[in-house]
Amino acid sequence: MRPYIPAVCTAMAWGIGGYFEKKGLHQGNLPAVVGITVRTAVAVVVLGLLSIGQWQAVAAAGKRNILYVAVGGGVLAGSVGMLCFYAALKGAPLGRVMPIAFTSPVFGALMGVFFGGEVMHARGMAGLLLTVLGVALLTFR
Repeated sequence: MRPYIPAVCTAMAWGIGGYFEKKGLHQGNLPAVVGITVRTAVAVVVLGLLSIGQWQAVAAAGKRNILYVAVGGGVLAGSVGMLCFYAALKGAPLGRVMPIAFTSPVFGALMGVFFGGEVMHARGMAGLLLTVLGVALLTFR
């Protein structure tokens, strides 16, 4: 049960954070890229302080693994994903953007199956299908 507590906290932080991000973008009339820059700058400071003393792990991880994190987290999730998310926040209601944006586990699970050698059983496939159907019910009219 323990790993699920941080997962629920993640969902809460991202969901509640998305509300405030949208509010700030709209009320401040900020371009999406400026909002992302502010968000990222604050995250760098907070995470930098939290990770002091753990940076020796970078050298031990190896270049290829650091590249995976840099491309996957920095370029795809942190830059491309955030640019798309903020553009969506600027142009559509939060109740439609958030469910679509947070279908990311579907894509992650499929990547794990097709490229990571993970096994997907019928129950997992049903869960993915129900997730997509749930998002469709929430967002499309």
